[in-house]
Amino acid sequence: MKISTKGRYGLTLMISLAKRYECGPTSLKSIAEENDLSDLYLEQLVGPLRNAGLIKSVRGARGGYMLVKHPSEITAGDVIRLLEGPITPVEGIEEEPPAQKQLWMDIRDAVKKVLDETTLENLMNYKETSEMAGYMFYI
Repeated sequence: MKISTKGRYGLTLMISLAKRYECGPTSLKSIAEENDLSDLYLEQLVGPLRNAGLIKSVRGARGGYMLVKHPSEITAGDVIRLLEGPITPVEGIEEEPPAQKQLWMDIRDAVKKVLDETTLENLMNYKETSEMAGYMFYI
């Protein structure tokens, strides 16, 4: 399974909205600039997200987009499935020999588990840590 720019940018958009959850509507232009993305491409992604009830638009001078639910209630799986379709590592799993079929189903289930257990809140609060951060080297 390969996630396209549609899924990646859609998730980036949703994380940006999650970070501003209590701040009101945010323009796509500001999200695009902040993440070095095309605002025209983001405009194509908001339709499905709005139709699915994950975001809403607010008109006016201070308008923009905002999440409908709390970031802890929206998973990466919600966004990826909506923009990419079903999560499956291979097409035609049903026709595979039993051992291979089981492997593909295990991979699918593992990916689903990670996506469904990872919320926007988890992603917006992610802090990169380096294993080397606690070490001091002297030469």
